Amino acid sequence: MLSSTSLYAAIDLGSNSFHMLVVREVAGSIQTLARIKRKVRLAAGLSKENTLSREAMERGWQCLRLFAERLQDIPQPQIRVVATATLRLATNANEFIEQAEKILGCPVQIIQGEEEARLIYQGVAHTTGGADQRLVVDIGGASTELVTGTGAQTTALFSLSMGCVTWLERFFSDRNLAKENFDDAEAAAKEVLRPVCDRLKHHGWKVCVGASGTVQALQEIMMAQGMDERITLAKLQQLKQRAIQCGRLEELEIEGLTLERALVFPSGLAILIAIFEELSIDCMTLAGGALREGLVYGMLHLTVNQEIRSRTVRNIQRRFMVDTSQAERVQQLAQALANQVADAWNLTPLSIEMLNSAALLHEIGLSVDFKQAPQHAAYLVKNLDLPGYTPAQKKLLATLMLNQTNPVDLSSLHQQNAVPPRIAENICRLLRLAIIFASRRRDDILPEITLSVESENLQLELPEKWLECHPLGAELLAQESLWQSYVHWPLTIK
Repeated sequence: MLSSTSLYAAIDLGSNSFHMLVVREVAGSIQTLARIKRKVRLAAGLSKENTLSREAMERGWQCLRLFAERLQDIPQPQIRVVATATLRLATNANEFIEQAEKILGCPVQIIQGEEEARLIYQGVAHTTGGADQRLVVDIGGASTELVTGTGAQTTALFSLSMGCVTWLERFFSDRNLAKENFDDAEAAAKEVLRPVCDRLKHHGWKVCVGASGTVQALQEIMMAQGMDERITLAKLQQLKQRAIQCGRLEELEIEGLTLERALVFPSGLAILIAIFEELSIDCMTLAGGALREGLVYGMLHLTVNQEIRSRTVRNIQRRFMVDTSQAERVQQLAQALANQVADAWNLTPLSIEMLNSAALLHEIGLSVDFKQAPQHAAYLVKNLDLPGYTPAQKKLLATLMLNQTNPVDLSSLHQQNAVPPRIAENICRLLRLAIIFASRRRDDILPEITLSVESENLQLELPEKWLECHPLGAELLAQESLWQSYVHWPLTIK
């Protein structure tokens, strides 16, 4: 029986949607048990005098009645409920909060914009891999948070009065997706942004991550259309042109855009274009968490782990009883091989990190069954929650798991979009060779391997008479050379 003392819940009463996250603590991380989201569009019920309409409040209370049922199983000290921009503005917010607290049976806190920005940053820091000097962007229904920070510490945080619901009401209320409406929405967003841009640029960032529904929608669109997951200004402008061609909000159709997200997508897109242009952002990826995760990790008092991906890999290894000595043996060999050809093959730090992760996890399929272990491993990686890895990176890892041995499925390597197809092919080749050479699970018999690249030909040089002394190893390499030749990967063994 699951103990209620291990359960935690975070509820975010946003301007567009209400969200509830229910988790349990597992090995210094969180395991998601439920995510419940309802579109309430609270901001749409705010009058010019900042009075919240009765209809909007009723929509909110109805949603909270659903949440309340789940909260009955969780100790009150392990529940945190916060309200954001719309309830900060509403002159009659107390009326809504009073009834909300009766429904939920616990306190509801209206948090200020800077506290919201800090919590969003904490949620990102706990769940998102990559460089730890970041710019975090969260476009909400009525406010947009922009935060810079390094590791767990914020260096600048701002909450700005613009959001996808309020910009919808201001610039797309006629449901017309004309270029003029987009231009007006972008110009107004830039006016809001200009006073804070210099401060943000002063602190700088190595990576930019987005933690909002707009960025989630963009990610879904790009995945559906087979693009890589990096959000760029060029892609945003293409989507804007597509929206303009659709003409009206009711007719907005973009592959990968759900009906649920479509209503506020153009307004969120306009704000994001303004942010990209004003802050000269090169690219953005989707964050692994945001406000709700920040609330949960705050209740757990867990420190930010700078190596989020390493923590995730260790947890998965433990869960699926991986032989960690063998996993590290394969990883170290794969890394050593990659170092020899990194320049020739233009291997990026990300691609080498994905190779290392794949090596450390390649045997998780054995926990299901030896037969079809690569397929089991691929299925697990594709479907597990892997904090620190983006959806595209998970897909790449699953593809590497699938192709760790036996004939190569070239199409799967080309269908992932975390790295270019040729890079995926090359790290797959390195992983396969590392697994073969480490197959006896001993450090003392690993040979000195020299790799070189001539045109497309990968040349593998071994110590003299190694092949003669290792007939099974020689047979495995001959079979591997044959399999690689089937997909036009020339492999010469000396």
